[in-house]
Amino acid sequence: MAYALIAGIDPRFGLYSAIVVTFVASVFGSSSHLINGPTNAISLVVFSALAFLNPDARSDLYQATFLLAIMVGVVQILIGVFKLGDLTRYISESVVIGFMAGAGFLVALGQVGNLLGIKDRGTGHQHVLLRFWLTVSQGGIPNRYAVGIGLGTIFLVLILRKLSRRYRLPQMDMLMSLIAAAVVATYFGWSIPSAHGNALLSVVGNVPASLPAPHIPQIKFWWVKEMSSSALAIAFLGLLEALAIAKSIANHTRQQLDYNRQCLAEGLANLFGGFFQSLPGSGSLTRSAINYQAGAESRLSGVFAAAVVALVVLVLAPFARFIPKAALAGLLMVTAARLVDWKRLGYAIRASRYDAYLVSITCFSSIFISVEFSILIGVAVSILLFVPRASRLRGSELVVTRERVVRERVPDDPPCKDVIIYDLEGEVFFGSAPELDRCFDVLKQRARDADAGFIVLRLKRTRNPDMVFLERLEHFLHEVEREGRSVLLCGVRPDLAKPMTALRFQDWLPAGSVFLEEEELYSSTIKAVRRAYELLKDRSSSAPKEVAAGNQEELYYLV
Repeated sequence: MAYALIAGIDPRFGLYSAIVVTFVASVFGSSSHLINGPTNAISLVVFSALAFLNPDARSDLYQATFLLAIMVGVVQILIGVFKLGDLTRYISESVVIGFMAGAGFLVALGQVGNLLGIKDRGTGHQHVLLRFWLTVSQGGIPNRYAVGIGLGTIFLVLILRKLSRRYRLPQMDMLMSLIAAAVVATYFGWSIPSAHGNALLSVVGNVPASLPAPHIPQIKFWWVKEMSSSALAIAFLGLLEALAIAKSIANHTRQQLDYNRQCLAEGLANLFGGFFQSLPGSGSLTRSAINYQAGAESRLSGVFAAAVVALVVLVLAPFARFIPKAALAGLLMVTAARLVDWKRLGYAIRASRYDAYLVSITCFSSIFISVEFSILIGVAVSILLFVPRASRLRGSELVVTRERVVRERVPDDPPCKDVIIYDLEGEVFFGSAPELDRCFDVLKQRARDADAGFIVLRLKRTRNPDMVFLERLEHFLHEVEREGRSVLLCGVRPDLAKPMTALRFQDWLPAGSVFLEEEELYSSTIKAVRRAYELLKDRSSSAPKEVAAGNQEELYYLV
């Protein structure tokens, strides 16, 4: 019910989601312990997605909610069908942490009016910060009964959680606090309308004691256009939540998960939910954790959970009219604080500037721009920040010692005058083309300065070669050849050897110029250097000049 209030819709639709979405996801899912249903973050994005509608037009609001659930389900089903579930792992964890921090702040901000017992002001078209300001400045005088109930609920939740942890009791702190608040408000008559006017406290209202019925939502194409970006954001956010929770529990149980099947299950759950008057949902962290801790062994536990919620709705729904909104607001304040993973937030900020930037940008964009676009913004920024990092190449000159140890050259090593050994490390794709040109220019100038006849280019640590790299490599080899030098390629991995063969490098490269990667470290490098000195010996009857390892004798020993 609280999650439905976050989304700005009737509480019964949150209960329906806890029945339908939970049941369908458990039947078709992959995880034995994941429990689905409405969640904080998704409910907040739903509220933002529905902001284009008039909040007083309740029928349109509900119809758009069900249509949104269907749209989210279709996107998630397509992700599962086309086997794109693994792509969710490319969304940085820092983006999710930043989103959760911003979402927690917005959840708390949105409940200030209910906590103070004042009327919400503003419209869905206005920014959340502006609506907050209008609420606190024009919403009226705070209701002392609402403030008391809300703060009392928060205090009771914190005390009961501490006691449950100390004495290892079932975590029913929120449920017991809500019941206590409802009992107190009813006992003193604060939630019951008097003969002279309204009740002192605003309550949730009547929740019908009925199960969700099949329903085809109204479709307006301009609604689809307005909600399309939000549906995409909710779909990815829901999959991130569900897969992260499932993987976390699977780390303890050693269960093998099928990510694409789970994506399909999430989509089917939301699709069916949309046709059964449900709020869009995803994997619930708290419900899944309790399910696992209670000893669940299979997906039947999710079916059981859905059945119990259905039973509770049929039996206890009429009592919802005694629950003060201020008590629910208190629960959501606690939930908002727990939504922020303070430990991991601090960890991410201290880990690196890259993670700190991602967390900050995603968090601020969720607060000041749009919560549903914040994940997309975070992902875009993570790509923009990652590509320059991925495109960095490191080039270093190597030497070989008498003991046949290959190491990086230090300033004290005499300069090489016959054979230059150069190591290239990093991602060699189109984004690294400028860095690659720089490394090749440095290497060519180094060979000119030393008047070296041979270059041994080590490629063992290069990754993901593409057309751009192969073109640059071919141009480099031809340029060096025109200058009268020879290049030997060593540590060539299969992912590079295969396209070189397909492009017929072997037709113009001298025989014995390519040394494939070997299991033993630096073995192909040693062979390439030995080959260079064999060729050098054939070219000249005189002994090689002083070389990289310190003197002629050390490298000549390799021959």
